[in-house]
Amino acid sequence: MSSIRLRGGRVVDPANGIDLEQRDVQWRDGRIVAPGADPVDEEIDVTGCVVMAGGIDMHTHIGGGKVNLARMLLPEDHRANGNPIALPANPLELPSCGTCTPGTLATGYRYVEMGYTAAFEPAMMACNARHTHLEMGDIPVLDHGAYVMLGNDELFLQMLAEGWDFERIRDYAAWTIHASKAMGVKVVNPGGISAFKFNQRKLDVDEEHRHWRITPRQVVHTLARALHELGVPHPLHIHGSNLGVAGNIGSTLETIAALDGLRGHLTHVQFHAYGTEGPKKFSSAALQLAEAVNAHPNISIDVGQIMFGQTVTASGDTMRQHAQSAFANPRKWTGADIECEAGCGVVPFKYREQSFVNALQWVIGLELFLLVDDPWRVVLTTDHPNGGPFTSYPHLIRLLMDRGFREEQLAKLHPEVAANAALRSITRELSLYEIAIMTRAGPARLLGLADRGQLGPGAAADIAVYREEADRERMFTTPEYVFKDGQLVARAGRVTAVPVGGTHFVEPDYDRGIEQTLRGHLARHGSVNFDHIAIRHDELCSCCNGGRLLPAACFEAT
Repeated sequence: MSSIRLRGGRVVDPANGIDLEQRDVQWRDGRIVAPGADPVDEEIDVTGCVVMAGGIDMHTHIGGGKVNLARMLLPEDHRANGNPIALPANPLELPSCGTCTPGTLATGYRYVEMGYTAAFEPAMMACNARHTHLEMGDIPVLDHGAYVMLGNDELFLQMLAEGWDFERIRDYAAWTIHASKAMGVKVVNPGGISAFKFNQRKLDVDEEHRHWRITPRQVVHTLARALHELGVPHPLHIHGSNLGVAGNIGSTLETIAALDGLRGHLTHVQFHAYGTEGPKKFSSAALQLAEAVNAHPNISIDVGQIMFGQTVTASGDTMRQHAQSAFANPRKWTGADIECEAGCGVVPFKYREQSFVNALQWVIGLELFLLVDDPWRVVLTTDHPNGGPFTSYPHLIRLLMDRGFREEQLAKLHPEVAANAALRSITRELSLYEIAIMTRAGPARLLGLADRGQLGPGAAADIAVYREEADRERMFTTPEYVFKDGQLVARAGRVTAVPVGGTHFVEPDYDRGIEQTLRGHLARHGSVNFDHIAIRHDELCSCCNGGRLLPAACFEAT
């Protein structure tokens, strides 16, 4: 591979403390080298541009069964007035479309056109891991990975309820990560998906599961401790109790307390930051949550900002999806139990500016972005597609960077929200440096990806070059250049190459003795033979169309 140098751009690289410094960026064989270290074969003048690492979306639903269910439930998202959407004009792009849940090919094209080079599926089931990896492997260009779901599977709940030794539970978690080739563990409505099957319609942090007599607090703490002791870089990815319920700020604060100082990543927190103030008994609790995050350095979050318009919500939280099904727009939805491991609910939804609740949700998300002090612990997401499609990120970035534009948009909302939102008094505007943290350096650090999200020597040459403009939405919509592992993959909004992305995963050590327990459990209750569950390295490579395997190192627990 040739050596290339970007000359004259202003570099924003928070991982290396570089903020809008004019300097060259050079790479050889897909890896960044010190400028001038080698002769170059090509030099590109990027004067007037901002140079950043490629974007990393660490929470986006792009693979697995629920995503396909969402695509099938909304065929109108893939058609225009009843007719197929026009074929792409670019010969490098194969037919693929959709906005709320685009097809796998369109997912890769649209991400790359915005300057993103990696994306992570946050809800992979162990029994469905092959399908998830196959679907992510079908996405061009992007590196990818997934978090495997635990905390509602019958074996874990049985172990917890019967008081099994913690070490055996920890080994079960490690085996599950190993077998599914995951980047970490996600817990969804801890214990609540299982409780829903026993006719419970709510399960708060200290409320007992009707059958197993365990609480979400126990589930969260046990899984967080297991990941800490296993040295998994990404902390427990937590979809908390009572998603979308007025007053759920109490549950969110108790979930933070349940961690007892252990690291935890609270996901799509906009949906978990609601109070009960005001005549409608629904209010923003963003300040309370931001204060808690600021006070607990063990906590990181992604926001799950809602964006107005049509989307579809796809979640493993069948309890909450069932509760929200009456609000489906259009009026159709689906829900399912899966293998006694978890569940799935898909509910189409349209967020409206003149809806009091939707407007307040929009406000809460922005308040959280702007009230949390440390950008290294806040990740920019819309919980695609639950809060809105990932293609709305440039618009969201402008809202965060441009107070005047934010106030214009606020004035369009439901009048009660527009008049009373605390957002009106927040003057903070995020800088390019902070945006680079939230979309690149921060996610890389939270996932343990030492050579991603940065532009230092030795890092992967995943690079996005943006023409600097006052209109930040236009700036971030169409980068001048996007490079993946040093190869030009997009130029001025047009895909120029479609290499195969790699797969990130971790492999923590564990006592193989747990496999005997698992073999017996699956023989009695599973539909997949134990010997067929674990995904081998060669099979994983095949799943992702021959893409590179990118194992992340575990740390040594203290």
